Amino acid sequence: MSVLNHLDRLESEAIHIMREVAAQSNNPALLFSGGKDSIVLLRLAEKAFRPLSFPFPLVHIDTGHNFSEVIQFRDRRVAELNERLIVRSVEDTIKQGRARVKSDTDSRNALQAITLVDTINEFQFDACIGGARRDEEKARAKERIFSFRDEFGAWDPKNQRPEIWNLYNARVHPGENMRVFPISNWTELDVWSYIARENLAVPDIYYAHRRQVVRRGIQLVPVTHLTPPRDNETVEELWVRFRTVGDITCTCPVASEAKDVQAIIAETAITSVTERGATRMDDQTSEASMELRKKQGYF
Repeated sequence: MSVLNHLDRLESEAIHIMREVAAQSNNPALLFSGGKDSIVLLRLAEKAFRPLSFPFPLVHIDTGHNFSEVIQFRDRRVAELNERLIVRSVEDTIKQGRARVKSDTDSRNALQAITLVDTINEFQFDACIGGARRDEEKARAKERIFSFRDEFGAWDPKNQRPEIWNLYNARVHPGENMRVFPISNWTELDVWSYIARENLAVPDIYYAHRRQVVRRGIQLVPVTHLTPPRDNETVEELWVRFRTVGDITCTCPVASEAKDVQAIIAETAITSVTERGATRMDDQTSEASMELRKKQGYF
């Protein structure tokens, strides 16, 4: 009789959760951005449902401010899997007057909530599988694996269903939906250990590379057309990598020379700062807090 190790147990739990979504939901979807957590979700979906096709489409809410390396990886991976990808754009939401920005360089991260809720309503999805993890941020630590959202797409942390003995309730009324997080109990170290074990490809910007940055407080801000240096800021070219990828305007790399998965695992094992705490500028203010955005419909 074989003994399951730590990653085996996490994988088994996540596959069980995915199959529960497929069994209990009428019209689910899997959110896939090309980031490391959603890459892991795709691998888990393969193990849960292959050789059949996935029982749900893949969905990406595109801010229009994504790193090109990640979008290219997204499209390549979807083509390899021969699965259906639905892309909806925050830019279209802005053009429709459903969201407003002060300038083209404003972060669109929070605006994804509006586009996501519109997409859920367009396709009548009753469950959306996402790659959020509890260790990322305190608001995500409050969330159940099957996270209930009302008819407006809003999340109420006080209105969560019990999940005793890993029993999940995905029943919803028309207009309501579930956000489901199969890797909720994983850590950043677990994710990279699984990527190593499964030999999964990830976008190159997760590995150390030379990039121009400026220092703002404790963060290294990448120099791009959306995040140009401010007056009196000194541009440096450093070895950096991204721990998380998102909207260019709010995503920062960290100093690193980790050029392969094992080196990333070694770095991650000794870090004392969460990936969002170290790299997301929009998580540093109360006005853009994760909990507020989740209440408004964010992932």
